[in-house]
Amino acid sequence: MSRLLVVEDDETIGGVLEASLRRHGFTVRWERTGAGGLVAAEADIFDLVLLDLGLPDLDGIEVCRRLRAGQPSAVLVILTARQEEMDVVVGLEAGADDYLTKPVRLAELLARVRAHLRRGPAGAPADALEVGPLRVDVTARRVHLGGREVVLRAKEFDLLARLAQAPGAAISRDALMSDVWDAHWYGSTKTLDVHIAALRRKLADAAPAPDEVPRISTLRGHGYRLELPGEGTCASGSSH
Repeated sequence: MSRLLVVEDDETIGGVLEASLRRHGFTVRWERTGAGGLVAAEADIFDLVLLDLGLPDLDGIEVCRRLRAGQPSAVLVILTARQEEMDVVVGLEAGADDYLTKPVRLAELLARVRAHLRRGPAGAPADALEVGPLRVDVTARRVHLGGREVVLRAKEFDLLARLAQAPGAAISRDALMSDVWDAHWYGSTKTLDVHIAALRRKLADAAPAPDEVPRISTLRGHGYRLELPGEGTCASGSSH
C-alpha cells in the first residue's frame, strides 16, 4: 500500500484530500504546516508527497527543496493557487515532479497520483540501454555517463530511459507524456520541459568532456530526440 504525505494548511482542502485518498486505498499522513511536513518526512518514508506552496509558517519552495533532499525517491507534487508560470517553474526546479493548480479536481488528482506511482516508462526493457557513453540500467534504475554515475530523480530517469529506447528517433511530446506520466494526462505539459532542462543540465555536469554529452534536441512543434554526442544539427531543432 502506497504511503502518501499531504502538507496542506487549509482544513477543508486537507480533509477532503485525506478522506478521498484513504477511500481509494492509500495510507495518508496529513500535516498542516511546513514544519510538520518536514518532521514527518524525517520520521517516515513516503512514496508520494502532495505539498501546498502557500503554507502559513515556511516558504513552500524552501519546504519543497528540503523535502526533496530528505525524500529523494518520493514523487513530489506541488499544489498551488499561484497562476504565474514562474512560480510553477521554480517549484519544479526546486525538486517537484509535477504540479496541480487549485482548485484541484479530485478525479484529476487521483489520476495523477496513480500515474506517478506507476514506476517506469511503458515498454521499458528489463536490461541496460546504451547510447554512446551513456548507460541506462533499467533494472537497477541507475545512469552512468562515461563511467560516472548521474543521479536522477524518478521521473527524470523514466524520461531518459524512454528517450534512450529509441536513440535518434523523434518522439512527440504526447508520446512522452503518455509513456512517462500517464496515457490520459490532464493539463499542461510544462512539467516535461522542466524535466528535459534538468536532464540536459545533469548530463552536461556529469560528462567527462563537453564532446561526451548526449544531446537532447528539441524538435519544435513535435517533441524531442536523444542523439549521440556530436550528432544532430540545428536545422531540425534546438538543444535548448
